[in-house]
Amino acid sequence: MTGAGNLLVIFGPTASGKSALAMEVARQSGAEILSADSMQVYRHMDIGTAKPTAAERAEVLHHGVDVVEPVEEFTVAKFVTLADATIAQATESGRPLIITGGTPLYFKSLFDGIFEGPGADAALREELRTLPNAVLHAQLSHVDPTAAARIHENDTKRLIRAIEVFKLTGKPITSWQTEWAAGGSRHQATFIGLQWERDALNRRINARAKLMIEAGWLEETRALYDRFGNLSLTSGEATGYRHLHAHLGGLMTLDDAVEQIKISTRQLARRQMKWFRRFPETTWLNGERPTIDLCADVMARWRGSPTGAQPG
Repeated sequence: MTGAGNLLVIFGPTASGKSALAMEVARQSGAEILSADSMQVYRHMDIGTAKPTAAERAEVLHHGVDVVEPVEEFTVAKFVTLADATIAQATESGRPLIITGGTPLYFKSLFDGIFEGPGADAALREELRTLPNAVLHAQLSHVDPTAAARIHENDTKRLIRAIEVFKLTGKPITSWQTEWAAGGSRHQATFIGLQWERDALNRRINARAKLMIEAGWLEETRALYDRFGNLSLTSGEATGYRHLHAHLGGLMTLDDAVEQIKISTRQLARRQMKWFRRFPETTWLNGERPTIDLCADVMARWRGSPTGAQPG
C-alpha cells in the first residue's frame, strides 16, 4: 500500500459542488488538487467540462487538467500512472493532496487497481458494433444481468466490452470485477461524498446547463470541431458536445440540444451515484449545505482521520 495519509478524496455526482468544496479546503489547508475527471484532461474543452478557471488554477495547483488534445485517447491506465506520480510527489514533499472529480472508474482503478480482463478482439468488436444497442443490452442481460442493470442501453462502448469479456472468457465481467474489488487498497485516504436530494440536484443540473450556454459553450463547441474535425473516442463521450455539434449541423434546434444535455446529465448523475455508493468508508455529507460549513466539517474529519494528514 502506497500513499501516506495526506490524501483527501471528495467525490459526488456532476453539479454537486465538489469542485467548489475542494477549492475551499485547498485554500485553508495549502493542498494541491488532482482532478479525477475523464473529460477535464482534454485541452480546449473548458466550459462543457466545468474545468477550474484560470484564476482558480493560479491560486491552487491543479494536476490532471489539460493533459492531452481532444483527438487523443486518454485511458484509465494513463490516469492511474499520472495520479500515482502526483501522489508520490505530494507524499515526498509532505504537501496535502485533494483528489476530486466525477469519474468513478478513475477512483476505483486508482485505489483498487486496474481491472485488466482479456485483451480486445477487433473482429468481435466490429461484429458487435453492427448490432443495435437494444440487442446488445438484451444479450448482456442474458449473460450478465448485474452488469446490464448498471450499464445504460446507450452506453455502446461499455456494452460491447462487457459482452466481449464474456465471449472471450466464458465468465461475466461482473465476476471479474468482484474478484478485482477483493484486493487491498493501493492508497490510504479520507473519503468524502456529497449527496443531494434528486429533485434538487436535477434543478441544479438544469440551471448549470443554461449558464454554460450563456458562458459560450456553443461557441467553444464550434471552435473545437472547426479546429479538430472530430473528437477521439474518449473525448467524444463528454456530455453535451455531440448535442451542440448536432445543432450546429442543423440536426436539431438549440433548445432541443440543451434539453437533451439536461437529460443526459441527469442520467449521468444517477449512474455516478450508483458507482460512488459502492465505495466503503465514505462519509456522506449533504451537498446543499453552504460550502464554508462543509469545508469546516471536512477539515475536521480529515484531521481526525487515523490515516489523515494534518493540513492547515
